[in-house]
Amino acid sequence: MKKITVIGSTGSIGTQTLDVVRQHQDQFEVEGLAAGSNAELFVEQVRAFRPKKASVANREIADKVRSSIPSEVQLFHGEEGLVEVAAGTDADTVVTAIVGSAGLRPTLAAISEGKHIALANKETLVTAGHLVTDLARKKGVSLLPVDSEHSAIFQCLNGERAEDAERITLTASGGSFRDLNRDQLRHVTVEDALKHPNWSMGAKVTIDSATMVNKGLEVIEARWLFGMDFERIGVLLHPESIVHSFVEYRDGSVIAQLGTPDMRVPIQYALTYPDRWISEAKRLSLAEVGKLHFREMDFERYPCLRLAYECGKIGGTATSVYNAANEVAVARFLNREIPFLQIEHIIETVLSRHEVQAEPGLEAIKEADRWAREIARSV
Repeated sequence: MKKITVIGSTGSIGTQTLDVVRQHQDQFEVEGLAAGSNAELFVEQVRAFRPKKASVANREIADKVRSSIPSEVQLFHGEEGLVEVAAGTDADTVVTAIVGSAGLRPTLAAISEGKHIALANKETLVTAGHLVTDLARKKGVSLLPVDSEHSAIFQCLNGERAEDAERITLTASGGSFRDLNRDQLRHVTVEDALKHPNWSMGAKVTIDSATMVNKGLEVIEARWLFGMDFERIGVLLHPESIVHSFVEYRDGSVIAQLGTPDMRVPIQYALTYPDRWISEAKRLSLAEVGKLHFREMDFERYPCLRLAYECGKIGGTATSVYNAANEVAVARFLNREIPFLQIEHIIETVLSRHEVQAEPGLEAIKEADRWAREIARSV
């Protein structure tokens, strides 16, 4: 019996994780669930899976749902609730599916308690990759990637010597606006941006896909997961999202991982590794697909990706500031305060004002994050 906790249970990755659990009910036990403000879905999940501990965003929501969940479930709220659910159960693996830098503290807490991490929260490694990987190494904890791209690289490296891998390439769908030029982007709406052609994701991640920030975060994350220099991490536009990513080896061989766009596959692999269990995902038929298309990445078209590479190479608090500025900018766009192209302007402006700290501890990372958010709200 595999014991798991899901942080961000009502989000896209969280709900699909629980879909996997439903398919293999006799193989999983849900020890903890943590959600944000979707009280109705949270109550449904708690009733269905009866975790020992659960948490919501704040006290108001906790008071609202308390009478609707089983009495034996311990209910918490806020950041302390996230930490309690992440670290304070008997779970072997914690799925970190919460969006944003809020995932850092509960992830570190879970690692400190020796729990393996099924990592869907990019920002954890983006903001504090050196702290997270060092702690995981000391505790003997596995960081198992959930993102389809990182899962693909992880699978392509299985059974191979790391020193034989010459380069890794992450594929990118291009997001909602992949066929629009810069001039056309001036007039896009929130509704336009949320129509991702391939994947079903939450609002924030969908906007990040359109700006290519999502891929930038993945590039930084890949550096920590696979120990690759940024010069050896590439990005290729692939509209069909069939080739999830690939590895080039020094003998010229290229090993890729392919499949239909279904996040339940990499989620399940992270939960069952090194085993492969039966999945309900639609099987890939290359004959049915017919053709696959690839385009070189245009950093002029996608300046947010260029900024991610630059921040990654600089290191220190630069990546934390990049992430925090983007989170605020995306929230402002979704609230219709700014146009779409203003997102990249805000990120670049905040970065231009930041004095990078090279080897930040957790408090310095938090301070850089706080500072970046304050500036991003004022730009």
